[in-house]
Amino acid sequence: MTPSPTKQNKIPNIQPYSDPHLFCKLAGSLQYLFITRPDIAFAVNSICQQMHHPRNCDFQALKRLLRYISGTLDFGLPLTIGDLCLRTYTDADWAADTTDRKSISGFCTFLGHNLISWSVKKQTTVA
Repeated sequence: MTPSPTKQNKIPNIQPYSDPHLFCKLAGSLQYLFITRPDIAFAVNSICQQMHHPRNCDFQALKRLLRYISGTLDFGLPLTIGDLCLRTYTDADWAADTTDRKSISGFCTFLGHNLISWSVKKQTTVA
């Protein structure tokens, strides 16, 4: 299982979610959790973009992420002793958001084998 669906539904689901307050509460809690779980950063970013007008399909994505988290409770940030080589990796999904054609980029920085910094952000320009 992955934190977010591997394919996007081509048919837009415009049915609004019945309890937007619950959606925002859960999405906000996920923002705190991803501080120690970089594996869910992209999915949390995608879900939080829908906080103003959540739809039923957005809540389904949120529930999928919660199921992923419950199955991976032992994931986290391990701290190990070793070399102090600093490495940074970057990536972007070229215009994957079909609604506004903006890319999402991210980076992660390691000190030895320890993850010390990461970020996922939607770019401001259209690809």
